[in-house]
Amino acid sequence: MRYVNLGASGVKVSVLALGSWLTYGGTVEDRVARECVGVALDSGVNLIDTADVYKCGEAERVLGDLLSGRDRRHVVLATKVYFPMSDDVNDRGLSRKHVTESIDASLRRLRTDYVDLYQCHRYDTTTPTDEVVATMGDLVRRGKVLYWGVSMWRPERIVEACTLADALNVPRPVSNQPVYSLLERGIESAVLPISREYGLGQIAYSPLAQGVLTGKYSGGDVPRGSRAAGEARRFVERYLDEASLDKVDRMGRLAAELDLSHAQLALAWVLHQDGVASAIFGASRPEQVRENVASAEVELDRDTLDRLDELFAS
Repeated sequence: MRYVNLGASGVKVSVLALGSWLTYGGTVEDRVARECVGVALDSGVNLIDTADVYKCGEAERVLGDLLSGRDRRHVVLATKVYFPMSDDVNDRGLSRKHVTESIDASLRRLRTDYVDLYQCHRYDTTTPTDEVVATMGDLVRRGKVLYWGVSMWRPERIVEACTLADALNVPRPVSNQPVYSLLERGIESAVLPISREYGLGQIAYSPLAQGVLTGKYSGGDVPRGSRAAGEARRFVERYLDEASLDKVDRMGRLAAELDLSHAQLALAWVLHQDGVASAIFGASRPEQVRENVASAEVELDRDTLDRLDELFAS
């Protein structure tokens, strides 16, 4: 496993992170989830990502149980706040009230007294950004949060948060969590350069485009038990057009030339992009963890990167 600094911070994270959306606390049995987490940690993955809203707190609870027998110091634990957790009008967003109450609830579920990275899951248009930044600074000062970050924020919002952090004399955010893959490259024009300028590392989510880049949907078939066959179908469908699936098939032939799986090549490409600190993968079986972790050691030469750029730009 390789490790890099998360943005301009001093904490080092594995270039691959284990995610928990739609898996832990949901479709994956706790026994299998324990195996997946164990294999990931034993393989050198130290960054584990979750969110309070995943299964309405159940993903955090399961992760808390799974990590309870592990040395907490060896895990960089990341969670998020923003989305509604109940029908209560204040149980959502990034207000000081909701964030302060949410971190305490997350800590209870995760069975820990701090999280390494607390992320604003989305930008809150109804809460002043200075309130958000000041609240995150307070959580860092109180030791409940070591670093804070954002997710899916537009570049101008990132600049605003960093500028306010400097003015308020509180830590800047150290990370942004965008969707980023060979099939989803919208952050390259503005988010990546702004993030580099302001010291935010990217923790890329959906680097396999909801599993489409693994090749499992070749021919347009939807395997039983896959995300496209379940509750995540609306997130997957946008990648199931004929043109995208054709690109994935052609990428598969390139992967075969390199003796790699579809997933390993797609993950390795993300990890080769400037500004990316880590890429989040999900796993419902231990063998998926092993396959994905191997991509951390893959070195792609300039010719391969150019071929992938040409293929997915067409």
